Formats: sequence, structure tokens, C-alpha cells
Amino acid sequence: MTVLVVEDDPVAAAAHALYVGREPGFRAVGTVHGCADALRFLERARAAGRPVDLTLLDLYLPDGHGLQLCGTLRAAGHTTDVIAVTSARDLAMVRQAVSAGVVQYLLKPFGAAALHDRLERYARYRDTLARAGEATGQDEVDQALALLRTPERTALPKGLSAPTLDTVAAVLREARTGLSAAAAGVAAGVSRITARRYLEHLVDSGLAAREPRYGTVGRPELCYRWTGGGGGGGGEGIGPGSA
Repeated sequence: MTVLVVEDDPVAAAAHALYVGREPGFRAVGTVHGCADALRFLERARAAGRPVDLTLLDLYLPDGHGLQLCGTLRAAGHTTDVIAVTSARDLAMVRQAVSAGVVQYLLKPFGAAALHDRLERYARYRDTLARAGEATGQDEVDQALALLRTPERTALPKGLSAPTLDTVAAVLREARTGLSAAAAGVAAGVSRITARRYLEHLVDSGLAAREPRYGTVGRPELCYRWTGGGGGGGGEGIGPGSA
């Protein structure tokens, strides 16, 4: 299945496309950074007889809102399914996304495992619809729609909480040059030791990098840097974008 990535942050867009490319049965056919470019891409693909199956759509884009783009696409007859990829946590926004036809809503930050789960479920959903003719009853309809639903997110290591992880991940994302555990702790309102536990979890999850920072005297201090592969959100994170 073909996938278009719509994301205003180039690093996040590249990360999303990379993970899509690693998923069996999926192929990222393009990355664009705004609503107008997305519409043009989808129009060209449809005109060429190769309509895009799925769009990973950031909601806050430089030239418009992703849900407005959804409305434009539907009005123009585009059939691409949409997975919203955003840090917008307002439940009213989730409701609007459902009304706009978004099939899944994935919060940033997230990781490869989270995207894998959504894509795998989407593939099973599409496969079920492709094989089925007319539903035999309500149960079959319910089963098809249930394929898009996700289980509870993976539990964090003992002693870590999702809200604190979200906070530490957000602090790290906003730091342009990386942070020490002490600095991250101050910014997140937790102790240095607590901050280090969360930072190490992000590193272990592939969502951050750890490197020594050399000063003038003494041992080098460990510095943690957001890698663009994700972070936070219960150990699920991709892309540094804040939209």
C-alpha cells in the first residue's frame, strides 16, 4: 500500500517515511510539508492512475489545518485514508478528526512500535474489506472496524509514569543543544536522578541519544539529545515536531 507523509518538520517527515518503508506491504511514495503540496501530490497520483492508499497527516501545517485538508480531499473525491499524526491532545480535536473521516489518531511523540501497530491493523482492515463482499451481519461489520482499534499501550518500566515521561520528552525536544540530567530535571520539575531514569528510558527506546559533554575540568558530563526518532508518550515517540 502506498503512503504519503504530510509533515511540516523535515526531520520528522523523514523519520515517518523511514518507518513506513520498513513495514512489510507499505511504501512511502512521497513526503510533503503543507496542505497545498499534499493536495497537488494526491491530485497528480490520482491523475496518473495511482491513487495514494493512506496519508499520514500532521494537523498543524504552515498553510492550513490538516482537518480542513481532509474536507477538501473528500469534497474532491479522494479516497485516501488518513491517520492523523499530531501532538494535539484536545479531545474536541479528536472528535473533529473522527467527523472528518480520520481512521486513526496517533499522538506525538511515538515510536516505531506504535506506528507498526497502526499500520499492521490498517493493513488487516483493508485486507478484510477487500476479501469481503456483503457483510453477513453486524458482527462482521464490528470485527472489521475493531481491527482499527489499538490495545492499551505497553506498560512503562516499574517506577516510571506516562505524564512525567511526556514532560521530560517535551523538555528534551525543545532543547536545541541537548540537556544534562540536572538541567532536564530543573526544566521538568523533578530531581536529577529521576530525570536521568526517564532520559535513559528514552535512550533505550531509541528516542534519544546520550553523549559526553567535555568541560574544562573533571569528568565529562552526559548530555541527552532528542534524535528525531521520537520520545515520551508512554515510551512511544517519533519525530520532533510539536504539531
